[in-house]
Amino acid sequence: LQLRPHPTEKRTHMVSHQHGMTVRKTLHEGEAEPQSQKFSYSQAEARGLLLEGASLLLLRVLACRQAVPSSLVFPAIDTEGQLCTSSY
Repeated sequence: LQLRPHPTEKRTHMVSHQHGMTVRKTLHEGEAEPQSQKFSYSQAEARGLLLEGASLLLLRVLACRQAVPSSLVFPAIDTEGQLCTSSY
């Protein structure tokens, strides 16, 4: 069995605007046409949103302080582009 290289490119583009946030996810696998999905969230849904980079920074700060508040919960975006809850 010989497998040929199968390049995969995943991109997530987020834009914040006055009405909330728009997330566009694009998946391009090999020679196939790129597949794209778009999600929109209102300001209320996106309020307090913790993105991946901020989450890593927060984890480092919590580790340095060696303390995690008991009810530390933020809205986040999962790998599929959907809103989810991130708790520490």
